[in-house]
Amino acid sequence: MEISLIPAGLDSWSGNVLIVGLIEGKTEEQLDAIDRRYDIQTKKVLTKLNFTPKLGKTSTFQLLEKSPEKLIFVGLGKQEDITLDDLRKAAASGARSSIGNIGSLGIIFPWEETGSDSVAGAIYEAVRLSLFKDVRFKSQVEPRLVPNKLELIGLSETRNTSISQVGPICAGVELAREMVSAPANSLTPSALAESAKDLANKYPLKALILEKEDCKKKGMGSYLAVCEGSDLAPKFIHLTYQPKGEIKRRLAIIGKGLTFDSGGYNLKVGAAQIELMKFDMGGSAAVIGAARAIGEICPQNTEVHFIVAACENMINGSAVHPGDIVTASNGKTIEINNTDAEGRLTLADALVYASKLKPDAIVDLATLTGACVIALGNEIAGLWTENNHLAEEIKNAAQEAGEGLWRMPFHNSYKEGLKSLLADLKNTGPRQGGSITAALFLKEFVDTSIPWAHIDIAGPVWTEKDTGINPAGATGYGVRTLVKWILK
Repeated sequence: MEISLIPAGLDSWSGNVLIVGLIEGKTEEQLDAIDRRYDIQTKKVLTKLNFTPKLGKTSTFQLLEKSPEKLIFVGLGKQEDITLDDLRKAAASGARSSIGNIGSLGIIFPWEETGSDSVAGAIYEAVRLSLFKDVRFKSQVEPRLVPNKLELIGLSETRNTSISQVGPICAGVELAREMVSAPANSLTPSALAESAKDLANKYPLKALILEKEDCKKKGMGSYLAVCEGSDLAPKFIHLTYQPKGEIKRRLAIIGKGLTFDSGGYNLKVGAAQIELMKFDMGGSAAVIGAARAIGEICPQNTEVHFIVAACENMINGSAVHPGDIVTASNGKTIEINNTDAEGRLTLADALVYASKLKPDAIVDLATLTGACVIALGNEIAGLWTENNHLAEEIKNAAQEAGEGLWRMPFHNSYKEGLKSLLADLKNTGPRQGGSITAALFLKEFVDTSIPWAHIDIAGPVWTEKDTGINPAGATGYGVRTLVKWILK
C-alpha cells in the first residue's frame, strides 16, 4: 500500500473511499463541509439513524455513480480526550469497512488534536495491519478487494517523520503473524531456521544456526532437555545485524521458540487449549519479525543480535521426566518439577549465550506464563526489569507502537519458591506469583552487569476477536515495540 499526504485538504482530493473522523459536539460543522463538497445530505441521514460519534462507532454510505464511491464515518469521541491511539483504532475500524473497494482510500481526521509527529506513520501502520489476512492454508481463496493507496487529507508534510519506516515494520509484523498462525506441522524448528536464513540472504543480516551437537558442545543441557521428546531436531538461531561504520550500541533480543508445546509429561489438558500451543513461539516470531524490519531499515550505529532457541516440547520414551535434573550452560543445575514450564529452560541457555556477547542490553520476549494473562488480561504484556532506564526505554517504545505493556514487580524474596533440595533451583515455584518466579528463574542466567528485561507476551500474542488493528488470530505483538526500541 502506497501512502501520500494531501495538505491542501478535501477540495483537492478525489478518490474511491473516504473515512471521516467525527468529534462529539462538532459533527454539524464537519458534516456541512462534507455535504457541500459532495452535494449530498449525510447530516440528515446520520440524524435519522441517531448516529453519535462516540469512540469506535461507524456508519457507512455507499454512493452510486459518485466519487468517492463510499463514505465511512467513524466516531472519535470528545475532542479533549482524543489520543494518538484513538486515531489509530478509528483508522483501523474505517479501513476494515473499506474492504470490497479498490483504488485510493482517503482519511480526514482532526490532525491538530494530536501533537505527535508520528501521526502519519501510526495511521498508515493501523490501516495496513487492519487489512492483513492470512489465507495461505485455504484451498479456495475468494478475491479480496482492498484499497492499494492511502491518502491522509489535510496533513502537513512536516508531520511525516516516521512514514519511511512503516512499510518494513508492517512487513515484520505480518511475517510474525504468519509464523504464529502456522500450524506445528508447517512451522517446525527447521522451518523457523530456514526463515531466518532467507532473511539473511535478502537483507544485510548474518545467520548462524547451531545444530544439536553444537549446542551439546556449549553445554546447553537446559535447552536440549526440552527437545528430547520430539522427533524434530532443535535449531538454535542467531541472526546478526551489523551496521556500516561506527557501532555505538549493541543489543541482544531473545524470543522463546517452542513451535509446539504439548506440556510434556505434565500434559496440557482441559482449559489449557493444547490446539493453540502452536503460538508458543510468539516471542521468536516477534524477534524474527523485528530482524526483518531492521534488515530493511538499516539503522546506523546499532548492532543487534536476534536469538531463538527453537524446538518442540513433546512426549516419547526419551522425553524429560518430571523430577529430572539438568545442567545449563552456565553450570547451574535445575530440577524440572514441571515439564510444562519448558520455555524458561530454553531461554536459560539462550540468555547465557547472549550474555557472552557482552551487549549493552538484553531483552527477551516469551509466551511464558498463564499467570501473566490472569494478572493483565489479553491486551497487555508484562515487563520485568531491575533497570529503570531500560524500563523507561521499552515502555516508551511500546507506547509509541500502540502495544499494551505494564511494568511488573521484581520481588526477590519470591526466589525462595524456586529452591530445590537436590539441585541449584527448580524450574517452577508456587502457584501464587507464578509470573514473578518465572522472571526470577530467568534472572539466574543473565550476566548481572548487563541491563536485562523480560517481557511476557502470553496474553497479547493471540486474540479471539477482531480488535481493529489486529484481526482475530495472531497479532504479531512485540515487533513494533522492539523495532522502535532499537531505533530510539
